[in-house]
Amino acid sequence: MPSSTLPSSWEEYAKALGIELQRRRIALNVTQENLAHQAGLTRTHYQQIERGFWKPGSPANPSLKMLLRLAQALQLDVAELLPAGHEVQWPDT
Repeated sequence: MPSSTLPSSWEEYAKALGIELQRRRIALNVTQENLAHQAGLTRTHYQQIERGFWKPGSPANPSLKMLLRLAQALQLDVAELLPAGHEVQWPDT
């Protein structure tokens, strides 16, 4: 992950993933709609992932299959999209 701050919660991780998706999409000069179509998603669904939230207060949680489809559409390995996760703290259950 290019940022100097590692995500420490799932909310921060989802947002960092969205930022990386946006950065890679813009670098390829691809619209959200075109990338979503290439990955087999609706534009609205892709926007939620890029924003990092499904709805207010609920972080995005894309499936591995969805991440792989997005990575393929961006001509990347899925690992290139994923922020480092070793700092993420999970609430006690």
